[in-house]
Amino acid sequence: MRIRPVFSVLGFLIAIVGALMLTALPFSLYFGDSDVNAILVSSLITMVTGALIWFTFRRFEGELRVREGFAVVTLGWASIALFGSLPFYLSDAIPVFTDAYFESISGLTTTGASILTDIESLPHGILYWRSFTHWIGGMGIILLSVAVLPLLGVGGMQLFKAEAPGIVVDKLSPRVSGTAKILWGVYIALTVVETGLLWYGGMTFFDALCHSYGTVATGGFSTKNASIAYYDSAFLQYVIIVFMFIAGASFTLHFRVLRGEWNSYLRDNEFVFYTLTVLVASLIIVAVLPSGAAESWEERIRVSLFQVVSIITTTGYITGDYELWVPMAQLTLLLLMFNGGSAGSTAGGMKIVRVMLLLKNGLVEIKRAIHPKAIMPVRFNGRSVSAEIIGEIMAFFVLYITIFVIASLAMTAVGLDLLSAIGSVASALGNVGPALGSVGPVDNYAHVSEAGKWILAFCMLVGRLEIFTVFVLFSRAFWRA
Repeated sequence: MRIRPVFSVLGFLIAIVGALMLTALPFSLYFGDSDVNAILVSSLITMVTGALIWFTFRRFEGELRVREGFAVVTLGWASIALFGSLPFYLSDAIPVFTDAYFESISGLTTTGASILTDIESLPHGILYWRSFTHWIGGMGIILLSVAVLPLLGVGGMQLFKAEAPGIVVDKLSPRVSGTAKILWGVYIALTVVETGLLWYGGMTFFDALCHSYGTVATGGFSTKNASIAYYDSAFLQYVIIVFMFIAGASFTLHFRVLRGEWNSYLRDNEFVFYTLTVLVASLIIVAVLPSGAAESWEERIRVSLFQVVSIITTTGYITGDYELWVPMAQLTLLLLMFNGGSAGSTAGGMKIVRVMLLLKNGLVEIKRAIHPKAIMPVRFNGRSVSAEIIGEIMAFFVLYITIFVIASLAMTAVGLDLLSAIGSVASALGNVGPALGSVGPVDNYAHVSEAGKWILAFCMLVGRLEIFTVFVLFSRAFWRA
């Protein structure tokens, strides 16, 4: 692996993050908060460090190799989270470094798990940066770089392969930079539209913008302690439900529909399965929801739909304490944390397409046991899925569950009870945010030990980068010449 191109790109990414920190400055100045200096110093440190690294290793041209792409993505997310924690730490909003890093990586991985006990007491610049980390992490700072790196003489195809969510890279343009620009265009358009609707519905512009970042990125950080429950508005909840659902579907599908291919949703097996999963899970919760949780059937349906969409898309916004619901409803939400959204979306989890193909492969194996000589391929969108892809999905599933079990055991070892340990790891791996037990929807992660926070931070990173991207760096073959 060549070190020069890896550090060249890392330096560029760090410098970009430093520049993006300055977007929080207008809000600090407008509201007259005390975080102006912390934001300026954090931005300066980050930009200078990134620029020095880039300048030192800048003499590089050509396409990144596969190994270098994996290294840039994994090291990039870890280092960006490190510098992203500076505004929290230097402003004393989060004076403990472990907590500041936890909040930063939770934002950048769009997990939304927080250690903060009083969010509303934070200065507006810090609140903005906290939500903005979702937005730049949602589509991916790496994906953004794909559109810019060609200008520096560095090809980005290997970055795109390593960063793009899902099992395949669905190119919308002959050039990968063109694909990145198209996806960012859709992403920005959704953010603008939702911000306008939330502003119209009664939120302040600041709150509308921050919650749009959290929705479109499927992140979940709110500017209010009570999350979306603070607003008690059916209109706002329906708007957020719609945009969470959109963000949990493939962005390539959205682009095709905007281009005029109106039946793209109906032709896509994953989108149909995603929609059916949301409907079935919502109906289950509507049926078992305690009578005291809603005053009317409309509210009952809305509460159930909001929480199902929030969890399956791994956004993590809440409108109530689902730990007061019956165990069947809680179990349904826990399973949705593993399920996740669609490939090519900003959602986390194992992804709908993997769950679909695992189920289809299971059915095919049952049929094959009855008819051992029959040729019965697994099909997706009318095409046969190769045995290689099925094998990759099964390997991913086994690794995912193995990490879940080991991390859950580790969390019990550092002091969490069984339910809280299982819930926290499922939430961190799936990039969800709220979990069960002592880290439930109305709780936070402040009480988790330092060791526990680092375990969960690692789970967030592994979940965001879909396991293989991170673990390939720990393989002996990766470092061989």
